[in-house]
Amino acid sequence: MIEYLYLGRVDYSEALRLQEELVALRSEGRIGNVLLLLEHPPVLTLGRNASRANILASDELLKSRGVTLHEINRGGDVTYHGPGQLIGYPIFDLRSLRSSSGNRLGPVDFVRLMEQALIGLCGEFGVPAGQIPKLTGVWCSEDGRVDGGEPSIQSCRPANGAEGAVSPAAGGKIAAIGIHVARGVTSHGFAFNVTTDLADFALINPCGITGCPVTSLEREVANPEALPSLESIAHQAALHFGQVFDEPVRALKDLAALRAQAQSAVGELITDR
Repeated sequence: MIEYLYLGRVDYSEALRLQEELVALRSEGRIGNVLLLLEHPPVLTLGRNASRANILASDELLKSRGVTLHEINRGGDVTYHGPGQLIGYPIFDLRSLRSSSGNRLGPVDFVRLMEQALIGLCGEFGVPAGQIPKLTGVWCSEDGRVDGGEPSIQSCRPANGAEGAVSPAAGGKIAAIGIHVARGVTSHGFAFNVTTDLADFALINPCGITGCPVTSLEREVANPEALPSLESIAHQAALHFGQVFDEPVRALKDLAALRAQAQSAVGELITDR
């Protein structure tokens, strides 16, 4: 079972604190796998492998734009979050999940399945999307050639010029992914551009990659005015997570319901003893 909760707009510091709380509860077996869905005010996050050189804006410019900066423990480089972007934080115990072959999922398997869920979400709106080898995330292409197809725009290259990681570019990156795993439990997750102001990505080299544009669902669909609300898209994203992880999904009413569930689990543990 995957339970999910849409929280609306949440300050990044509060989201970090909430993830820490839920990771502890999941590690203790007091809650099941939970997917948090929300959006953030403008913020830049630096992952474990990040280089400050990939932040192109000065501290003064970031401050004037109201963009905060956080150094965090997820994988990946620098990422932008902002209004109109669907954020997903899966608090999942990898030991509770299995691949289609029945094997336990590792972190890389987990990321690939997250990509598949978001590719499926793009498909709901008629947007062709896929994966690019060696580049984590989800990519769109006007001609639909993403998975190993010929370059449709230009080559994507890590900003540090590293060799061995150059791949064909798609029409644009629509979703960034970076996770952290502690004692088998995941945190952090994905950022999926819905109506995000793409101009804000000029503040950084997104995910440490140059030469590849960033796109959004609003930009890729035929009729942007017909896009449903971010909350509606969040519900659709949760359903696709259920499909790729082969688990039923259930919406939670609010955080209070989740915390009550955790408290109930404490009572059961005491009774069992």
